[in-house]
Amino acid sequence: MSDTVKLQLPIEAHGEQLAVLTLRRPTVAEVRAIKALPYRIGKDEEVSLDMDVAAKYIAVCAGIPPSSVNQLDLADLNALSWTVAGFFMTAASVTSPV
Repeated sequence: MSDTVKLQLPIEAHGEQLAVLTLRRPTVAEVRAIKALPYRIGKDEEVSLDMDVAAKYIAVCAGIPPSSVNQLDLADLNALSWTVAGFFMTAASVTSPV
């Protein structure tokens, strides 16, 4: 499962200009390595993003260096962070055997 996000402002990664990022679902091993969820749930069950953690997932799931994440426009960072959080809120789709 992956989601493609069109960036409001392009960034540079691996020597290329990128206007679109494709985020894949993180693996359990990656989640265990990062050791945190990209969001917090407050006492009133409000969900808020943990931007430091979300940025780590963006780098891993988009296959870009952390320095490229730092180039993101704030609107793009917000959209990508919520996309990452969404991976934790829904189960992966399962293809039924034919």
